Amino acid sequence: MTEQSMEPVEGAGAGAERLRVFLVDDHAMFRAGVRAELGAHVEVVGEASTVAEAVSRIAATLPDVVLLDVHMPDGGGRAVLDAMRRTHPQVKFLALSVSDAAEDVIGLIRAGARGYVTKTISPDELAAAIRRVADGDAVFSPRLAGFVLDAFAARPDAPVADPELDQLTNREREVLRLLARGYAYKEIAKELYISIKTVETHVSNVLRKLQMSNRYELSRWAADRRLV
Repeated sequence: MTEQSMEPVEGAGAGAERLRVFLVDDHAMFRAGVRAELGAHVEVVGEASTVAEAVSRIAATLPDVVLLDVHMPDGGGRAVLDAMRRTHPQVKFLALSVSDAAEDVIGLIRAGARGYVTKTISPDELAAAIRRVADGDAVFSPRLAGFVLDAFAARPDAPVADPELDQLTNREREVLRLLARGYAYKEIAKELYISIKTVETHVSNVLRKLQMSNRYELSRWAADRRLV
């Protein structure tokens, strides 16, 4: 990986040419929020909520940068990257996710994303990150850069795999991660735009798959794997 700046940057200049951006996220409310916040900075040329929609619409619009969610029900950001890298390698991707787990960050960068920022980023910072990715830079939220540097410097060819973790769906991993951080079910539901009942279902599935009996065991398990 070439040496590139990973520090946070100031907001994109007002006189800069408006970049064409595509949004991929399975939450319509989040997409609407991003579109509204970025409207003064970029031209949003399309959006998608599934992998299939994303692949076809990105190919049709050929944006400068794609803002890509990591976890979606039908395969997530990795599936979009795998498909587009084969057919449209010129399109640049910036992961935008609630997850800041090492395996998510490293997995998306290995798949071809040019950067990875969390959804706590401000609109001005996100606009600046999009500009930098379009210019060929690598961009990461501050604490995530270390994951990438460690992975590529110490173990450049090591797969990010865990048989127990691999049996969980992407959504179950998100719920587990927030649960391990001490979030209540109501807080998890709000963070992931799902119902409390759906959170309870995911927790029950995780407990069953990992053969555990309570959230405290899950928290220790998650901490051991640096998911927290």
